[in-house]
Amino acid sequence: MSRPAGGSPVLTIRDLGITIGRPLVHGVDLELRAGRIQGLAGESGSGKTLTSMAVLGLLPRTATTTGSISLAGTELLGLTERQLRDVRGRRIAMVFQDPSASLHPQITVGQQLTDHVRRHLRLGRAQARARAVELLERVQVPAPASALGRYPHQFSGGQRQRIAIAMALACDPEVLLADEPTTALDVTVQAGILHLLREVATERGLAVLLVTHDLGVMSAVADDVAVMQQGRVVERASRAELFAAPQHPYTRQLLAALPGSSLEEAPRGL
Repeated sequence: MSRPAGGSPVLTIRDLGITIGRPLVHGVDLELRAGRIQGLAGESGSGKTLTSMAVLGLLPRTATTTGSISLAGTELLGLTERQLRDVRGRRIAMVFQDPSASLHPQITVGQQLTDHVRRHLRLGRAQARARAVELLERVQVPAPASALGRYPHQFSGGQRQRIAIAMALACDPEVLLADEPTTALDVTVQAGILHLLREVATERGLAVLLVTHDLGVMSAVADDVAVMQQGRVVERASRAELFAAPQHPYTRQLLAALPGSSLEEAPRGL
């Protein structure tokens, strides 16, 4: 299923605050729109991952959240765990830095994919298998039909991340949260994963939040970028504007740290 790009926000975050012992995220505002990739950049500890985890209610039990996270008009903050389980995977999916967080090592890829779609989409066994093959083919896993019978450890790191993306796409979610999805991969494999994210966002009208510390990754695929420092968004702009004329000193610092780049010669994207 594809959705028209742009238009009204699919996911809206307003004045989000997160406290875990002490305040860690302060007044974050973000909008995710269909077919667009919203980048969220910042160093480790900036609050970007906490922000993404808050969307799915995956923060520690000791966390306190304030503000609003709205999915197409449905307020997510305050939902019960049972209600959130119906949202996770079905309407909002997540891809983690380590695909092991999504894939069970002792269950075949096929069983994991078919169990997922049968639970959320109520498909029969044959339909679920056909859907699993289709998904693996779409994310370019070699020999998708035979791949169903294999275990995660039998694939390369890049292939495991592609399978994790297939899992995330399985139930045709409206929103995809990608938290450092390429950090553990080598440069050539990173490029393939980023290209895949760009393609599926455009094809399916998927609203994507791409969380990363690497502005080089943002230069490749993000439509818009928000930069976080110490729990606050300090700058937001389109990708072209941010890389051409960064306004905040912290953004300029992040750009200056890119290999082979300078403030005058920041990467403009692919």
